[in-house]
Amino acid sequence: MKIRNIFIFAAAVFAGAIGGSIIGPRPAEAVAREILDLQRDVTTLLQNQKDMSDQMLKDHTVLKTLVEQASDNVGKLNGTMANVQKTVQDVQANSGARLDTMSTQVQGLSDNLEEIKSRLGKLNQQLVDLQSAVQGIDSKVSGSAPASGTTSAPTGGTTPKPSNNVASPDGSAAAGPPPSADMLYSNGLRDITSGKYDLARQEFLDYLKYYSDTDLASNAQFYLGEIAYAQKQYQDAVAEYDKVLTGYPKSFKLAPARLKKGLALIALGQKTSGVRELREVIRRYPKTDEDRIAEGELKKLGVSVSGAS
Repeated sequence: MKIRNIFIFAAAVFAGAIGGSIIGPRPAEAVAREILDLQRDVTTLLQNQKDMSDQMLKDHTVLKTLVEQASDNVGKLNGTMANVQKTVQDVQANSGARLDTMSTQVQGLSDNLEEIKSRLGKLNQQLVDLQSAVQGIDSKVSGSAPASGTTSAPTGGTTPKPSNNVASPDGSAAAGPPPSADMLYSNGLRDITSGKYDLARQEFLDYLKYYSDTDLASNAQFYLGEIAYAQKQYQDAVAEYDKVLTGYPKSFKLAPARLKKGLALIALGQKTSGVRELREVIRRYPKTDEDRIAEGELKKLGVSVSGAS
């Protein structure tokens, strides 16, 4: 369109020049010079138009290349982001499993420490009692010994025999008393922390069978829930944790038992009940590790800390 207008303009000027030369007498040399100037201007305009068209074509080609490169980069970035997201999800899943295992191990180590402290206290008391008994025996012997220095033989014709009720290496005792509470509990903690869940379950069951009225009975019950949870037997885990909550109201395992019960319910797909338990943890045990974990789990589920689930 622009080129046609230029041609029309040039033709009009040219016609005007010719008409002017016809109407009014002008020198032929001046007319020829104007025609040459006009032709040069038209040629320049045409060249400029061509240069502009070529430049626009080049710019369009460069822009098209840049758009294609940007599109490729976006596609690659999307692929990279998808891989990163999958990696993050895998890491989160593995971290969750490792955290559960570490939590159980930390609980076991903590109870091991408490149990060792308790046993040291008992041993110290036994040592004091033994020292007192030895001192009493010494005083009796020194006060009742014959002057001649000879000792009297025991009467009755027989000597006392030691008891044969010794526990076998596997922890059982043939025709004798069960293993001690300390042995059963320590073995249970050792086996649960090393992943020997079936053996640990039996040891904690034996502990509850023989020593259900001790201070550590609630711990043994809690670890039965932990074993079921670690083996993904979530329904059994809920039942075992419930026994801690209902049977041992003064246990220091109440907070972790309620927390793990909530997590087990969520794992079973019972989100409403699980959320309710986690909120109870936050309400009953503020500023504890269980409170922090419960709040984090509720955030992951996208529900508020308080209110209807």
